[in-house]
Amino acid sequence: MGKIILLFSLLITFLNAVPLGIEEKLGKMVPLDLTFVNEKSERVTLKKLMDGKPTILTLNYFRCAGICSPQLNDLAKTLGKLELAENTDYKVITVSFAENETPALAAAKRKNQLESIGRQYVADAWHFVIGENNSSGKLADSVGFRYEKTVSMTGKTDYIHSASLIILSPEGKVTRYLYGITQAPIDLKMAIYEASNGTVRPTIAKPLLFCYSYDPEAKKYIFQWEKIAGIVMLAMVFGFFLYLVKLGRKEDDRHMTQDDNHKKES
Repeated sequence: MGKIILLFSLLITFLNAVPLGIEEKLGKMVPLDLTFVNEKSERVTLKKLMDGKPTILTLNYFRCAGICSPQLNDLAKTLGKLELAENTDYKVITVSFAENETPALAAAKRKNQLESIGRQYVADAWHFVIGENNSSGKLADSVGFRYEKTVSMTGKTDYIHSASLIILSPEGKVTRYLYGITQAPIDLKMAIYEASNGTVRPTIAKPLLFCYSYDPEAKKYIFQWEKIAGIVMLAMVFGFFLYLVKLGRKEDDRHMTQDDNHKKES
């Protein structure tokens, strides 16, 4: 019985662990009074950045060697094909959650992304900002975006995180999550249109990708067997737990049968 309790405790620990990725908070409001520092070193609130428009929110960090650049590059190409008027029909905000990034770095990243759009684009429609007083962390928490800081043996800091576009209504309500690096212009257009009306749409697919799975030198994603091994181990623990429970019930039934036989014999 002690083994069963121990295994059950381990299982509960696994299940209660906060996963990386996204915990969707559809219909929830983001705090519009959060203050950030933009690419011009100006202090601005989220409300001012959104300017009463439906907003595409991305959470990244500008030195990311993994999925951040591919995600932002694809977003730039998608915005170039989007049949909507930027800065009028929608806004885009890219928020860095890294602790040590600067407005100069935000400005450089913004310049590169605007140039990659491939057409004339209203610069004020897409802002790159860094956090102030943990505003990035608070915003990430309000939309359920989870990330984890890692420091290598050489002292290099990176973050494990997923790739997603989070769509906000003009009032700051979370209306849609679009997962993955690439998005179809029609999907993004529909998400913006729905956000403008405050319509919340459930997510159908969640292909979450993690930063450490990308090999920047090979320019490809590396299959991470550790994740699969973790899932298999969890399934094995759960299966063994069920086996022990079933075995314990059989043992109890056997004892009850023996007791009944003893009573009949007496």
